[in-house]
Amino acid sequence: MGTSTVRRLRLVSGLVLFTYLTTHLANHALGLVSLETMGAGREWFLALWRHPLATLALYTALVTHGVLALASLWLRHTLRMPAWETAQLTLGIAIPAILVPHVVGTRLAHELYGVQDLYARVVLALWVVAPERGLRQTLLVVLAWAHGCIGLHYWLRFRPWYPRVRAALFAAALLLPALALLGFVTAGRAVAALARTPGWTEALARATNAPDGAASAALAATANRAVSLYATALVLVMAARAARQLYRRRFRSVRISYPGDRTVTVPVGFTVLEASRHAGLPHASVCGGRGRCSTCRVRVTRGLDALAPAGDAERRVLERVGAAADVRLACQIRPGRDVAVVPLLPATMPVEDALAHADTRQGSEREVVVLFADLRGFTRMAEHKLPYDVVFLLNRYFETVGAAVIGAGGVTNQFTGDGVMALFGLEAGPATGCRQALAAARAMVSGVTRLSRELAGELDAPLRLGIGIHAGPAVVGRMGWGESFYLTAVGDTVHVAARLEQATKDYGCELVVSDAVARHAGLDRARFPRHDLAVRNRAGQVAVHVIERVAALDASTSSRELGA
Repeated sequence: MGTSTVRRLRLVSGLVLFTYLTTHLANHALGLVSLETMGAGREWFLALWRHPLATLALYTALVTHGVLALASLWLRHTLRMPAWETAQLTLGIAIPAILVPHVVGTRLAHELYGVQDLYARVVLALWVVAPERGLRQTLLVVLAWAHGCIGLHYWLRFRPWYPRVRAALFAAALLLPALALLGFVTAGRAVAALARTPGWTEALARATNAPDGAASAALAATANRAVSLYATALVLVMAARAARQLYRRRFRSVRISYPGDRTVTVPVGFTVLEASRHAGLPHASVCGGRGRCSTCRVRVTRGLDALAPAGDAERRVLERVGAAADVRLACQIRPGRDVAVVPLLPATMPVEDALAHADTRQGSEREVVVLFADLRGFTRMAEHKLPYDVVFLLNRYFETVGAAVIGAGGVTNQFTGDGVMALFGLEAGPATGCRQALAAARAMVSGVTRLSRELAGELDAPLRLGIGIHAGPAVVGRMGWGESFYLTAVGDTVHVAARLEQATKDYGCELVVSDAVARHAGLDRARFPRHDLAVRNRAGQVAVHVIERVAALDASTSSRELGA
């Protein structure tokens, strides 16, 4: 059975169980209204989950999920893992031992002895007769819900829409079990009061066909055997793991070399990610080593030819990020010989980088559009203002131009002093990128004009922008050190764009674009004066077009082309 099939089975079975638990907790919450309302909700609950097809799906999912939990324990070559993985695995292993007695006492008792597991009977048993069982049941609810929510979160966080609804889902994840437990407490108090009524308990036992002593003993024995069987399976898996580790350490091992002359010796069968964790080396892995993200990727500098080819799941991920031929996912490769690797992302890489569509950390040369903008005369203006006023004004300015860039489809790259650098066309190509950059220039000038009117009482003169735009090849990648990495571009194209922004001072205009930008954007170049501009440390001159006022650009054409 392939890894992707196992992952799909785990997901589907988990979703079935989580759906069951959600409806069960919602039914519990009705206890806040009354015991009768709780019972009425139970009728709908049973109509759904005791339908033959739903029953088959539920118990198939339960067995499948439990078996996969043990399989996951076996397949892991090291138990060193992030805290969230440890919590999810531990909860998944602990839940069956607590769940089995409840299933035997309700569903199995109903099927074998015709016991009607009415809420009044169950609550009486858990709240009045054996409150320690009630505490165990409360623990089961908390553990099962936490396990499901962890799994759901680490599955959904790769969806682009998830950040928008995460807060609402988190609130619901806290609210539902709290209401369910409060409903159980309310029902427990109601049942305790009824139990003090002479004859009520006996009548309830007759109405629910409560099991006699022999039946109760048989059910208890069945629950004990099931728990013992599960515990035996768990012990056998752990013993098999220990035997496997001993054999591989003694007879089959490989050495994995990391930067900084660090070498880890692990048994054959370890993935590179497991080797990093085993040795305590920080290694990024947003998805927990499931091959669903690209954050654990490494460059294989030695031994690449000895690795098995990438499977379908790994290949899809590597293609999505545009990885080079020597890049593999650390969670998917299991070296059979000594290898040397270089992790490509910081160990603290956030989720957003798991969703990246280009392997920008490696760097690549591509056609980009670079925009530089500068706030004219700001240095002289700042000399006469308090530091707080300067910071306030700059933040408002950066907010204005940043929103313009993002709104046009670009990426804000650097904010330095009173200047900004932005990139366009990273994915869409230079033609679309040029149109986006011109749209951004229009929005920037318009936004700064509005800001000037808003702050007219605080300014000696209206704010003015100088903008330069150039298109061409550049090396694009995530650059920096430590935690300070950001997407940027370097090369002659960036140098020329910066020079075009400076040229707006010489020409007394708002915008200077290279002829390449005008051509890509489909501008009527005859409308704007053409000049040949010398650029320091660069042979030859750059053909540019001077646009005195950005508003002179054809708004309708720019908008239409941008939308295309």
